[in-house]
Amino acid sequence: RPEYWLEIARYIRKVYNDFDGFVITHGTDTMAFTASALSLMLEGLMKPVILTGSQLPIGALRTDGKENLITAIEIAAAKTPEGTPMVPEVCVFFHEKLMRGNRSTKISAENFDAFESNNYPLLAHSGIELQFYKHNILPYRPDAVLTPHFELDPNIIIFSLFPGIQPSMVKKILNSRAIKGVIFRTFGSGNAPQKQWMVDALTRATHSGKTIVNITQCSTGSVKMSLYETGRQLLESGIISGRDSTVEAALTKLMSLLGRGLSAEEIRQQMNLSLAGEITL
Repeated sequence: RPEYWLEIARYIRKVYNDFDGFVITHGTDTMAFTASALSLMLEGLMKPVILTGSQLPIGALRTDGKENLITAIEIAAAKTPEGTPMVPEVCVFFHEKLMRGNRSTKISAENFDAFESNNYPLLAHSGIELQFYKHNILPYRPDAVLTPHFELDPNIIIFSLFPGIQPSMVKKILNSRAIKGVIFRTFGSGNAPQKQWMVDALTRATHSGKTIVNITQCSTGSVKMSLYETGRQLLESGIISGRDSTVEAALTKLMSLLGRGLSAEEIRQQMNLSLAGEITL
C-alpha cells in the first residue's frame, strides 16, 4: 500500500545522513511498485537504496534469500575510487542482477530469476566479482539535496484494452468522478481500436481534467503514437505517451504527480520528463 511507501521514505529521510546506503527486504510481488515509487518520492537521492527479497523463505534450505541479501548489502556499501556511492539511486537486486528500480518488473512466479529490466540495461551483475556498468548508472551529483515528496494520490486505475471491449465498460470507467488518472495499456506501439466512440470517450475524459497515460501491453518496446493512424487518434485525444515506462513506474509516477497538486498541463510536462531515469527520451 502507498502508506508503506511513505513509511519507508520518511524513515530514509530521518536517518539519511547516518548511513552510506540502505537495503530494504521486501516481498517480491509488489517490489517493483515500491522501488518505482521510492525512486520518484526521493528526489535528490545520492545514496544507494537497494530492494531485494527471495522466491523461497530465507529459512528454507534452498533459499535464494541469503545470496540476494548479502550481495544487496555489498552493493549498498560499494564506493567509487573517489569515495562516492557506486550506485546513487533506487535499485532492485535479484538473482545476480542489479536493475534500476523503476525499470524493473516481476516476470516469474516460479523461477529464482524472477525480475527483469526489459527496456533498460543492467546496472551491475554479480558473479565471482561484482561488475558495475557505470555508463548505465545515474551520475552522482555532489550538490544534490534530498527533497522527498510525501504526497500520493491513489485515485488511479490501470485499464487494459482487449479485442471485443464494450463501449459501456470504457465509458463507465472514464466517466467515474473518483478516478483522476488512467494508465491505459494499449496494443503494440500504443494503438487502440479505430472507433469513434473510443476517441470521443477519451477526449471527453482528458478535457474534463483526467490524466490518461498510454503504455504498451508488450513486455518490451515503447509507445509511439505518431506511428500509425490508430495511435495518432489517441494523441489527438489528449492522451500522454508513457514511452517505454513499466506499468509500475507509470502508475507510481502519476500517483506522485497528482499528489503534488499539479495542473493537468504541469502533469503532462512532468510525465514527458525522465525524473529518475524511468523513461528513455
